[in-house]
Amino acid sequence: MADASDDQTPTYVEKGQEFNRDMNYIPDRILAGTTSLDPRDSEFGGRSEVQVWPVQPGRYRLIAAKACPWANRSIIVRNLLGLGDVISLGMPGPTHDKRSWTFDLDPEGVDPVLGHERLQQAYFARYPDYPRGITVPAMVDVPTKSVVTNDFPQITHDLFFEWRDHHRPDAPDLWPDDLRDEMEAVMKRVFTEVNNGVYRCGFAGSQAAYDAAYDRLWTALDWLEERLTDRRYLMGERITEADVRLFTTLARFDPVYHGHFKCNRNKLTEMPALWSYARDLFQTPGFGETIDFDQIKAHYYVVHTDVNPSGIVPKGPALEGWHSPHGRERL
Repeated sequence: MADASDDQTPTYVEKGQEFNRDMNYIPDRILAGTTSLDPRDSEFGGRSEVQVWPVQPGRYRLIAAKACPWANRSIIVRNLLGLGDVISLGMPGPTHDKRSWTFDLDPEGVDPVLGHERLQQAYFARYPDYPRGITVPAMVDVPTKSVVTNDFPQITHDLFFEWRDHHRPDAPDLWPDDLRDEMEAVMKRVFTEVNNGVYRCGFAGSQAAYDAAYDRLWTALDWLEERLTDRRYLMGERITEADVRLFTTLARFDPVYHGHFKCNRNKLTEMPALWSYARDLFQTPGFGETIDFDQIKAHYYVVHTDVNPSGIVPKGPALEGWHSPHGRERL
């Protein structure tokens, strides 16, 4: 996540400290109804009323960099649900400074819908003194060109529940009622121990913090390897939001987390169930086309200058195996 200061060198590792992710996001919601919501902790501290924005096709633009795993989730869910015609997509480039993600992949470096050069402009259009990181994914209100929310787990949740009237007819049920309780528990463990666990390894500020993070990560990955040995997806026979959330970390594991974040007990390709599961999802429409390994490597190895001060991006690993048969149909 990018810091909002003007310093051009992002800093992620705090010497002597373990990594703690700031989960304080803009709490607004885009809802199909007019339900009032309880106050939540706001990004400015204290309790804040949650503003409700209406579901309205064409009104919002999802800003999501392919390089970022949290943003990658939202792109996949948008694809799976068939929301491409009702929520437009803007994609910043893979690298950024402490100020903001930038639209350097677009002609003249400007988002063609918002007219912004930096995502920061959408945040400042609503909060001129926004004090936190300018993060992706972000839902932006096109008429005002201002940010609505950057609460990444809530964004994908609401794409499913609140935009149902606009889903494609054969959209998958990403939050099945009969699996909801177990799925919530699985997703919580995946987030704390795997999605965020790789960052605890990579941004550890001491040997003790790294060792503890490493052990936690591999305990969870071993649990997932066992769980996926006799079931095709995390929750059984159907793709759910839980699979989306795990996939974006697995896709980045060998190119980035194994070396850059020192999560190097095994490669993903050395874990039979997880590797075949990841390939199965990669080859499923909606998943693999969202993965750009060059952008992923550029983001981590260039932006994290405190972890990789040389800025050198490795040429490997070989990635052809993602297209090889996975054999998961038997499950």
